[in-house]
Amino acid sequence: MQGKGAARVRVAIIGAGFGGLGAAIALKRAGIDDFVVLERADDVGGTWQANTYPGAQCDIPSILYSFSFAPNPRWSRLYPLQGEIHDYLRRCARDFGVLPHVRLRHEVLEAVWDEDDRLWRVRTDRGRWEARVLVGALGPFSEPAVPDLPGLDRFDGTVFHSSRWNHDHELTGRRVGVIGTGASAVQIVPRVQPVAGALTLFQRTPTWIMPHPDRPMDGWPRRVFERVPAVQSLARTGLDLVQEALVPGLVHQPALLKGLELLGRVHLRRQVRDPRLRAKLTPSYAFGCKRPTFSNAYYPALCEPNVEVVTEGIREVTPEGIVTADGRTHRLDTLVFGTGFRMADHPGFTRLRGRDGRTLAEAWRRGPRAYLGTTVAGFPNFFLLLGPNSVVYTSQVVTIEAQVRYVLSCLRAMERRGLAAVEVRERAQEEFVREVDNGLRGSVWNTGGCASYYLDDSGRNFTFFPGFNRRFRARTRQVDLADYHLRSA
Repeated sequence: MQGKGAARVRVAIIGAGFGGLGAAIALKRAGIDDFVVLERADDVGGTWQANTYPGAQCDIPSILYSFSFAPNPRWSRLYPLQGEIHDYLRRCARDFGVLPHVRLRHEVLEAVWDEDDRLWRVRTDRGRWEARVLVGALGPFSEPAVPDLPGLDRFDGTVFHSSRWNHDHELTGRRVGVIGTGASAVQIVPRVQPVAGALTLFQRTPTWIMPHPDRPMDGWPRRVFERVPAVQSLARTGLDLVQEALVPGLVHQPALLKGLELLGRVHLRRQVRDPRLRAKLTPSYAFGCKRPTFSNAYYPALCEPNVEVVTEGIREVTPEGIVTADGRTHRLDTLVFGTGFRMADHPGFTRLRGRDGRTLAEAWRRGPRAYLGTTVAGFPNFFLLLGPNSVVYTSQVVTIEAQVRYVLSCLRAMERRGLAAVEVRERAQEEFVREVDNGLRGSVWNTGGCASYYLDDSGRNFTFFPGFNRRFRARTRQVDLADYHLRSA
C-alpha cells in the first residue's frame, strides 16, 4: 500500500468509543496533539452509539462506568441508560478538545506495517494516513454475530440484530421472534412483549438472572455528588470494591458463588410460578460461567399469555417463520437476533497486517493472544485496547484507563530513547499467556460447565485477566523495555 497523498500523524486511533476517546483524551492531556481518531460511524460513542434497542442499559453502576478523570454527578439512574452514556461520551469528546481530531464516517479498510519506513500505512474509505503508532480501539461489542441459519435469506419478514435495531419497523401487533437469551435479549423482551401480538423466544441456554438493584439517582444523591465531588469518588471506590469482591469466587473458588446462585434460583421461583416454564429457565451450569445479568421485568414478561419460550433447536428458517427440531413451524413477521458479537473473530482483525505480512486474524489462528492484553508479537507500534485477557471483573473503563496509561508510557520511552519502533518479544507474550492460562484453570468460566463467548473455539479463555484490577493496573503502570525488541530511529 503506497503512501502517496497520505496525511501523516504520530498516532492513529481506530474507533471512537470509550477506548478510542479515552486514548485521545490521554494524548491531549499529555500535550500530544499529533493524532487522528478514525471512526466508521457518523458519531462518537462506539457501543453506545450503535446499540439503541429498546431497554438498552449498562449492567455496571454509572459512577463506575465512566472515566475516573471525568465524573458525572448527574446520572439519572444507578445503572446508566444507553442515551445517557452516549451523551456522556459526546460531552467528554467535546470538553477535552478531541473532536477536531475525530474523522467520522472513515472506515478503516486496511492498516499495514511498513518495516522500511517504520510506520503504519492506513487506508480508509475516505483517504489514507501514515502513523508512527496505531491504537486499535475496535471494541469487543462492535461486530454483531448472526448465526448461519439455513433458509434465513428466504424469510419474508423483517430481520435485524439487536445492535442494528430497525426503529422504522413497527412491532405493534406483530408476531416477533427473538433468538438468544443474553444481556441484550433480557432487556429487549420486556419492552417488546407489551406491544407484540405474539413473542416467541428461542432459547438455547438460559441465563442466570439476578434482581436488579437499579434506582433513580435524582434527589439527594445528585445534590451531594454535585456539592461534594469527593463523595462520588468514594462511592466509585466502594462500588469497585464490591465488584472486586467477586474475584475470589470467579477465579479461584467457584464454590464461593453458591450464595449468588441461590439468590438467582429464589428470584426465578418468586417470579415464575409455572414449574414447566421455570424448568426451562433454570440454568444447568454454575453461576458466573456465562455472563449473568439483572432484570426485574424479564421473567414476568415471559409469563405473559402472548409469550412462548421455545427450547428446541432451530432446524431452518422458512418464508413463514422458523421450523424447530421437533418439526413445528413458528409463524413470525419479525426476527430479532440477540446473539451477541464476534469477539474472537472480529472482521477488523483481517484488516491489520503486521511486520511479516500476516494479518492479525492469521497470527491468531490458534486464538487471540497478546502481552498484557495490549501488544502483539509481530505487530510493532501497535496497541490494542480491551485485547485478549485484559478484562477485569469491574468496569471495562478501568481496563481501558490502565492500558492507555501503558501506551503513554511506551510513547514516552520511545521518545526518551530515540526509538522508531517497539515490538513485544514472543517470549514475553508466551510467558504472559502461560501465566494467564494457569491462573484461569480453576475459574468458573473454565470449569462451570457452559460454552460462552469468553472462550475461543479451542476452549481457551481469551477474555479475562486472572486477578484483581489493582494487579492489572500495577502490571501496566510502566513499560519494561526488556520485554520488547527495540529499533532505533
